Amino acid sequence: MDVSSASLRVLCQIAESGSFTAAAAQLGYTQSAVSRQAIALERGVGATLFERRTDGVRLTQRGLTLLRHARTILESVDVAERELTGDARGTDQVRLGSVLSAGPVILPAALARLARTAPRVRVSTREGTTPSLARALRAGSIDVAVLTSRPPHRPPDGESPRLHITAVQDIELLVAASATGTFAGRTSVHADELVDAPWIAGPSSSAEPLLGVWPGLPGRARIAHTARDWLTKLHLVAGGFGVTTIPEGLTPVASPDVISLRVQGAPPEIRRVLVARLPGTATPAITAVTQAIASAVHP
Repeated sequence: MDVSSASLRVLCQIAESGSFTAAAAQLGYTQSAVSRQAIALERGVGATLFERRTDGVRLTQRGLTLLRHARTILESVDVAERELTGDARGTDQVRLGSVLSAGPVILPAALARLARTAPRVRVSTREGTTPSLARALRAGSIDVAVLTSRPPHRPPDGESPRLHITAVQDIELLVAASATGTFAGRTSVHADELVDAPWIAGPSSSAEPLLGVWPGLPGRARIAHTARDWLTKLHLVAGGFGVTTIPEGLTPVASPDVISLRVQGAPPEIRRVLVARLPGTATPAITAVTQAIASAVHP
């Protein structure tokens, strides 16, 4: 088998991104360069590693096998590089991914607790959606992730072996509206009233869910504004430019110009906060991060 660390990094990025085009954008390559690297890698190992589909690229079973070994190889290469450059500081690095709704409340509290209880653990963070972070875990570009799920709470992805999941909290989904707008002075709204409301939603695609619109309305909802950032969405809500969904745990960080409404005439929408990692025995550093997240949710 003839492979290079560069080709293994391309493999990991394709696994995470789900397409050659997205992987090229992340790596700073052209799409054709990534395609050539993928073909060369398949020739080097003598096996088909990628299933090329209309909705993107998925790793074959052999590709997943190589991916598992690639993570170990690249981690060893990175450790060697740090030691050779004198950058080994005696700390345990954990790469943490989180859904956007965890950022304003869960992450600051978890990192503050971690600084007190495990000061040798150094955490870097990145944001993403549950599907993209599950892919990042599989690709080895993050070590642990804060995800969310909705009933019936299926696994974050369909790959095998299953990710190791720790459920830390169930929260109710609400609707955020302007305190001076159509729903001013109210604590609830009927689902039928939401059909004609202007919605502020996050961008979506065939691989990513539509976030910010009440479940059951996608396809009928009128999307007035698209924004991924929570601060932007809540400022737009406060200005009366639309409504959006909000996990109950985020209501404390909303401004007084935003009210949170429970939805009547529809079953409660419960979102489960999860901490996910690859299967197997967790390192002490990953265990410390998981415990800090759980403590941030249940202080």
